[in-house]
Amino acid sequence: MLIIPAIDLKDGHCVRLEQGEMKSATVFSQNPGAMAEYWLNQGARRLHLVDLNGAFVGKPKNEPAIRAIVEAIDGKIPIQLGGGIRDLETIERYLEDGISYVIIGTAAVKTPGFLHEACDAFPGQIMVGLDAKDGKIAVDGWSKVTGHDAIDLAKKFEGYGVEAIIYTDISRDGMLSGVNIKATMELARELTIPVIASGGVTNLEDIRKLCGIESEGIMGVITGRAIYEDTLNYRNAQILADELSMKT
Repeated sequence: MLIIPAIDLKDGHCVRLEQGEMKSATVFSQNPGAMAEYWLNQGARRLHLVDLNGAFVGKPKNEPAIRAIVEAIDGKIPIQLGGGIRDLETIERYLEDGISYVIIGTAAVKTPGFLHEACDAFPGQIMVGLDAKDGKIAVDGWSKVTGHDAIDLAKKFEGYGVEAIIYTDISRDGMLSGVNIKATMELARELTIPVIASGGVTNLEDIRKLCGIESEGIMGVITGRAIYEDTLNYRNAQILADELSMKT
């Protein structure tokens, strides 16, 4: 199972939010490229980027920082990116720039036809980010909770041909309160495509619990605040995940 460092971008800086609140941003680094290189040197096998400004306004807002990260990584590991992606031109530009996977969130919910087109145009490179609270999908940078059921939408999008689902429990994201194992497992059991867990990772015990349900279809977990505030040591987390994966 992959332990995937998150680099959340706001105004060109690396930050973390609490429950998606922009006003709660904590700046961890003013050099996104150096931050990406740091995680690469720590043994990361994939990076997760979010254009936070883009997610709120619906169009890319941190492209210089994203390009700096791509340049620093230099094709050594895959990079997945979400936030403000609403059209095929933006997807094409990001993929040409060196992004491996593009994550569609709000647009997948609001305009599923766009997601379908994206999966057809860029097979194997489109992921969907489903952000949920109490099983219901949130959109527009988590500012609005809809009536859509997370599992129902995930199954629909699987049919479109998405590569994976990134599932975030927004009530736990950035709160260091533990992963919602039950909800993540219930979602993964309903799908044949992989699920990447997100939100609430705190320590090695969370990694251990996730590895316990890896066989349900959990391919990785995204972690941000925990590895920046050192409640979770990245290297130790990946080593533990590798050891537990070998035993299953």
